[in-house]
Amino acid sequence: MKVLVLNCGSSSVKFQVIETSLEMIEANADLTLARGAVEKIGLSDSRLSLDVPDRKPHQEIAEILEHRAAIERVLKVLVNPEHGVLGNVAEIEAVGHRVVHGGEKFASSVLVNPEVEAMIEECVVLAPLHNPHNLRGLTAARSLLPGVPHIAVFDTAFHQSMPPKAFVYGLPYELYTRQAIRRYGFHGTSHRFVSIRTANLLRRPIEDLRIVTCHLGNGCSMAAVDRGHSVDTSMGFTPLEGLLMGTRCGDLDAAIVPWVLAMEEVTLAQLNAMLNKHSGLYGVSGVSSDMREIEAACATGNKRACLALDIFCYRIRKYVGAYAAAMGGLDAVTFTGGIGENSPLIRATTLAGMDFFGIELDEDANRNAPRGKEVLVSRPGTRVAVAVIPTNEERVIARDTVRVLGGVMPSFAVAGTDAPR
Repeated sequence: MKVLVLNCGSSSVKFQVIETSLEMIEANADLTLARGAVEKIGLSDSRLSLDVPDRKPHQEIAEILEHRAAIERVLKVLVNPEHGVLGNVAEIEAVGHRVVHGGEKFASSVLVNPEVEAMIEECVVLAPLHNPHNLRGLTAARSLLPGVPHIAVFDTAFHQSMPPKAFVYGLPYELYTRQAIRRYGFHGTSHRFVSIRTANLLRRPIEDLRIVTCHLGNGCSMAAVDRGHSVDTSMGFTPLEGLLMGTRCGDLDAAIVPWVLAMEEVTLAQLNAMLNKHSGLYGVSGVSSDMREIEAACATGNKRACLALDIFCYRIRKYVGAYAAAMGGLDAVTFTGGIGENSPLIRATTLAGMDFFGIELDEDANRNAPRGKEVLVSRPGTRVAVAVIPTNEERVIARDTVRVLGGVMPSFAVAGTDAPR
């Protein structure tokens, strides 16, 4: 089955065409036929890029004013005799859509119908910066490809298996029942994918493993995956909570918010921008939000860059310990994302001295880990494995599309985890 995967943002549409089936999923043999993006939607110089394996990348510059026109352009280039990979649009047998927030309504990926669209619309209040654009792309794609099934895959769904003790905040309980304020977690497709791949790499059933997954990029989150189920995760009601990130502050004493509002005489909007866009690695280092630039600055003796790096690794280290305690033990730690996959220094600094925990890094394997490959970087025979697994959220979306259509899409929620309402 050829699946078109769409990830629609405020001014972009990222896409992939993936050939997969239930049998190909089992063999990890999915094929990415093409990938690309439409960027700067709404401007006169919008750009479409297309990458096809073993071909020269293709780009087009044109005015693309809205998402429907962007998806039309994607379909047109995919069937272009010179640049495309499809003979005609009818070869697309299903469309998988990334949707950031499913709230408590969705504990698995689902076939989209008018009722599901309405429920996604109800979750807009929880993700006003993301869900409207996801919906816009979903609506456009359904009108352009009405004859094929459309599947919604939610970033939050994997974490719906968390028990109430992990997702309920210590606030007046009415804020949960009236306003749905709770921990939701994000990057769920990535955490699910790499935990499954970790089990495959270790040649052990995921039902036997307690894994801490570390998705480290510009946005960062961790998850405690206990025998295949997410039981805790570092991001919360929004993606702001948890680890130090590129520009997000992560964990913070809530009393700082009113203090800064009063003492710095900033508006609520300015404070929100500071916490989300001017903090984190960038705010501490004063250098960059890019870990590569921070590592380079630290190597030259920049103390603030070194401090940002230390804070970053220290928080990951604390969460590893906390999640091991939450799961009653630990079998593997997995690194993924742009930083997690590509920075031996971050992996080594985070896990240094954790041999008491059963974590022992193989320095040579860590330093020489090949990019884009699934590898173990722990010493052979150590109690806790350390893995580097490249994530592939688009592949998860394509696979879930096939699973939903095949009637084998499980819910990630576990019976008895609902909190009283």
